[in-house]
Amino acid sequence: MNIFNISPIVRITLLSLYIGLTVPLPFLADFTNAPVPSWMLWIGIVLGAIAVYAALSEQVILDDEKIRVAYPKWVPGFFRKGWSLSWQEIDNLKMRTTGQGGLVYYFTSPTAQKAYLLPMRIAGFNKMVNIITEKSGIDTTDVRPLSQPWMYIILFACTIVLWFLDGWTIWTATTLAV
Repeated sequence: MNIFNISPIVRITLLSLYIGLTVPLPFLADFTNAPVPSWMLWIGIVLGAIAVYAALSEQVILDDEKIRVAYPKWVPGFFRKGWSLSWQEIDNLKMRTTGQGGLVYYFTSPTAQKAYLLPMRIAGFNKMVNIITEKSGIDTTDVRPLSQPWMYIILFACTIVLWFLDGWTIWTATTLAV
């Protein structure tokens, strides 16, 4: 059995961006005397962080019988549903373009009546694709990850700049409010 998690660079970058975008809000709410109390914003930020972390806890599990996308037991089924396909059910891997011009791939199966998205932000993506080729017999020579690591490194660098701006914003809001 092989288990593949979302790449740490993707997880760290997106969690950091979430923090950078939301943490200043309660401070700004206090500074501007907003009608929403800051404690409510803090509750929303914590709940949102849990939801983002849950979405980023996706796992791809490959064994001798099937490919399965799953989430840890603490993630409610209504929030994120996984899926499973046996290797015999998979008949093709269809490419589709995204609205931004990227490429994504869907497993198709005549018995399943729908397509299943191949997870693309996985650590060990190439190894996962090689196992899929071995188990399913599908040609995956043209399959590439949706995003390259350098894209997330640039986003993380921008997030660090955002954190410095957040620090200045929080410092300004807390010192001028006194």
